[in-house]
Amino acid sequence: MLTRLYRISLLLLLAIPVYAQNSNSVTPEIIADLIPDLTPKLAPRLALGLTPGLTPEISITKQNLINSSCQSIANKLSSVSFQECIARNLSPSQHQTTKQHHLLIKEYPPIISRRQPQAKILLLGGIHGDEYSSVTIMFKWMKILDKYHSGLFHWKVAPLVNPDGLLQKKSQRINANGIDLNRNFPNNGDAQASLQYWKSRAYSDPRRYPGTQPASEIETRWIIELINEFKPDAIVAVHAPFGIVDYDGPTPPPNRLGPLYLKLLGTYPGSLGNYAGLQQNIPVVTIELPYAGIMPNEKEVGRIWVDMVRWLRNNIPENKTNTATAQTQSAQRKKTNHSK
Repeated sequence: MLTRLYRISLLLLLAIPVYAQNSNSVTPEIIADLIPDLTPKLAPRLALGLTPGLTPEISITKQNLINSSCQSIANKLSSVSFQECIARNLSPSQHQTTKQHHLLIKEYPPIISRRQPQAKILLLGGIHGDEYSSVTIMFKWMKILDKYHSGLFHWKVAPLVNPDGLLQKKSQRINANGIDLNRNFPNNGDAQASLQYWKSRAYSDPRRYPGTQPASEIETRWIIELINEFKPDAIVAVHAPFGIVDYDGPTPPPNRLGPLYLKLLGTYPGSLGNYAGLQQNIPVVTIELPYAGIMPNEKEVGRIWVDMVRWLRNNIPENKTNTATAQTQSAQRKKTNHSK
């Protein structure tokens, strides 16, 4: 059975060509007749070629892209409904994946009338397509931000970095080109470091294949672009299923986020933690949820969020008094190996 929103989108596709030929052809009355359960305020907006709740400059095509993306996500994840996805008001980036999925982003900008933001934070989910919970928790946290965004931080949220990995019949860690995105970041100019590590230390595991060159993938380049343009003071990336908190960067790490305790797993060529945390000195918190296919309960989701925001508030931007200790920890981590 067609949903109401889908019927609206279908109507728009039919109505726009007629409207282009004759501006008097599509009226609020015609639309209301075709979809009788529309509110009186909604029909005039559709007659003008506008989508519900959006300003005139946002095109119908753009909203159709979001509708399609949200439907695909909802079809895959029982914990994220179509309505919940639409309500988050995501925007498609200019980047499309190999399978033509648009990479989605949501910004929570500064509220200058209240305060200057303390820092800029980038949240990333779904880097590995088979870690469902890492995507779902992003939608839960965006719902919190939609209600309680105070302007303390300037946020950007990318809930699904690897849609090609997630949105297929059998979800997979790697993207459509068979590349592990968390092995595909640059390595201080060493183009072969990730591949050599994969062969010698990762036993050529196909699930962790870094590709022949760093940043070969659209998704990786998009994250690099976000980092370069947004210039986050900290990055939080969510994975599963180790059930711990990992960390790379110059500041002291969080010892605990909700039920998850700090356990430094080490680092390796091509990872986001290596690229941003060690090479660029951007604190990178990696939250490893306990299960890839089972979400933490609502209370735990809230506790992780509250503890994370508290740590960010107390440590980001970097507390200079802790620099020496943090740099020592960072140097020690470069000597270890990471299995994520």
